[in-house]
Amino acid sequence: MGSSITTARARVRALVDDDTFQKVIIGVIILNAVVLGVETMVPEHLAHELALLDSVLLGVFVIELVLRLVAYGPRFFLDPWNIFDTVIVAIALVPATGPMSVLRALRILRVLRLVNSVPSMRRVVDGLIAAMPGMGSVAALLVLMMYVAVVISTNLYGSIAPEYFGDLGTSAFTLFQTMTGEAWPDIAREVMAEDPSAWIFFVVFILVMTFAVLNLFLAVVVSGMESVESLAEHEEESDAEMMAILTSLREDLTAVREELAATRAELRSESAAR
Repeated sequence: MGSSITTARARVRALVDDDTFQKVIIGVIILNAVVLGVETMVPEHLAHELALLDSVLLGVFVIELVLRLVAYGPRFFLDPWNIFDTVIVAIALVPATGPMSVLRALRILRVLRLVNSVPSMRRVVDGLIAAMPGMGSVAALLVLMMYVAVVISTNLYGSIAPEYFGDLGTSAFTLFQTMTGEAWPDIAREVMAEDPSAWIFFVVFILVMTFAVLNLFLAVVVSGMESVESLAEHEEESDAEMMAILTSLREDLTAVREELAATRAELRSESAAR
């Protein structure tokens, strides 16, 4: 009984790990995204057909999750991505009526399952997650420098341009707008009309915040993605080495069996000669 269950689980695992099966699921996810988008602009007489198709696609997702749960057993829940997929599908299964009608808008979250189905996208997200600690440090540095600039600008230009630097909140919004590059030359010219030396502050602020601190975010993210890629390559190399070892062991076992068969044949021939 136990061996039959193990065999069945191995077959299901081979199915869910098959490239064709993965491509079918990716196709279903993309089709579901298209259906949910079209559903927002079709006439009412077609809404029922689209809702029926959406239910069928949801059924495919449920079947896929069940197959993966059967294939991997309790280990299925050790992967955070599997838990994410389960939550997304569970949200879709909740009836979107009454106070839960807001869940209807969350059906599009099913498209995010594409991240788990496409390895390259999954590595990108893993890289972002790995970069979170470093991004926190850079964010703290950004907030600190932003606060310094806000206080300085409020003290320097609060009286001559109160609409931009009248208080800390207004100054923070103005400097955030400047940091994103949105219409900052117009703001700078208005301030420079009253204080010609104001260009020094704006140039230094943009150089430090935009070209230095913000680029640190990119550096941290790239570093995180590189570490994830390196880990993935190491795992692939380990898998390749393990497969080579298993192949060598299989060949050695075959050679031992052949030697045993030859020895048995010799013993039988000697026994027959006696």
